[in-house]
Amino acid sequence: MARASTEAGSRPTSVTTPIEHARDGLNIELESYSGSEEQHYLNVSSLPPVDTGKDAWLFLAAAFMVETLVWGFPFAYGIFQEYYSSHAPFEGSSNIAVIGTCAMGIMYLSAPLVFGVIQQYPHSKRPCIFAGLLIMCLALGLSSLSTKVIHLVITQGVFYAIGGGLIYSPVIMFVDEWFVKRKGFAFGVMWAGTGLGGVVIPLLLQWFLNQYGFRTALRAWSIILFVATGPLTYFLKPRLPIAQASHSRSWDLSFVKNKTFLLLQVGNILEGLGFFVPSIYLPTIARGLGANNALSALPVILFNVASVFGCVAMGSIIDRWHVTTCILVSTIGSTLSVFLIWGLSTSMGQLLAFSMVYGLFAGSYTSTWPGVMVAVSKSSGRESGIMVFAMLAAGRGIGNVACGPVSEALTKLGDWNSVGTYGTNYGSLVVFTGVSAALGGISVLGRRIGWV
Repeated sequence: MARASTEAGSRPTSVTTPIEHARDGLNIELESYSGSEEQHYLNVSSLPPVDTGKDAWLFLAAAFMVETLVWGFPFAYGIFQEYYSSHAPFEGSSNIAVIGTCAMGIMYLSAPLVFGVIQQYPHSKRPCIFAGLLIMCLALGLSSLSTKVIHLVITQGVFYAIGGGLIYSPVIMFVDEWFVKRKGFAFGVMWAGTGLGGVVIPLLLQWFLNQYGFRTALRAWSIILFVATGPLTYFLKPRLPIAQASHSRSWDLSFVKNKTFLLLQVGNILEGLGFFVPSIYLPTIARGLGANNALSALPVILFNVASVFGCVAMGSIIDRWHVTTCILVSTIGSTLSVFLIWGLSTSMGQLLAFSMVYGLFAGSYTSTWPGVMVAVSKSSGRESGIMVFAMLAAGRGIGNVACGPVSEALTKLGDWNSVGTYGTNYGSLVVFTGVSAALGGISVLGRRIGWV
């Protein structure tokens, strides 16, 4: 990654030579090209501009929609969780929660491997997008034939995640080329797509599930996914020409020993442990409060609506504020919403209020990652932003995968003989989620001792 991506917002605007301008403002490694210095400048000066212009915004719009479609589906898994738990042939089966956490978790966990391979073989970026789309659609088609939970884990979980990782990783790398000074904003807008998908997709899936059952719902979504994503691939392209160097770029993971990265990563993992719990169990909890099939999807929908605004807002301020300040905002809001609103909820209205507040603050946590990339690069003195992102995604995946079995075990502990949600089988989940959210802000303490 070039210097501009790690020093955006702090570099002086004056430049001395055309070549230095190309290096800093265009985020490109000129030495990877063959030919004269003058030809280098001609190559980069003909590229579309960063941070602005028709091409950058068309790319960001396409990336937003891919985020909506690829991540919106597993983030809406709570709808399937409720359906599978109450309908044949999966009713009464264990490990149903593992399906959704497996889909998201593997996409997160596979990031370092996929990013590393794509970085080493840059010509594979766009083919990965097409391959990922085909794998996702095939996985959903096969999942519609499932008769056991393990079949769903393999198809709707593992294979969907493999396809999603292949299509998603190149897009993230392209964002790093198209946006420099507004990188945080660009990532925030892109990740807001997950929230939008979590609004539209649950409604659509809930209707399909109620009208036609899970087999038709999965087949229909497979077709929708292919038809909607296919045309977007035209705009999902790199801004920079693929380097013509004879050697591939090596994986630079030296930053993993850096104390700044370690502290921020620990907070990232701890926050991820509980983050996914509400989106999985809110529909089931809503049904327990008397909501019908349609209304049971409303908490997840409101959570995702709030996440859209939270991601965009956090993406804007991460370009201006210190990363730990942004993390503190997310941590305080999400922790208080869990303990004071969700834990004490006794009505559908209170549950909906929690969904909105939690979505606004907790849903924006990943939008701090561009700030983490900058902080780690400054602390380590190395420009490894893309691989920092990949490791953060893997950390998120650890929490996501652990969330499924841990949350199922916690629901078996029984109620706490208390009020609100605390007094139900989900009381342990509330405490677990709240503690997880609070620990996600551990890096704020690290700043006090000079580690961040």
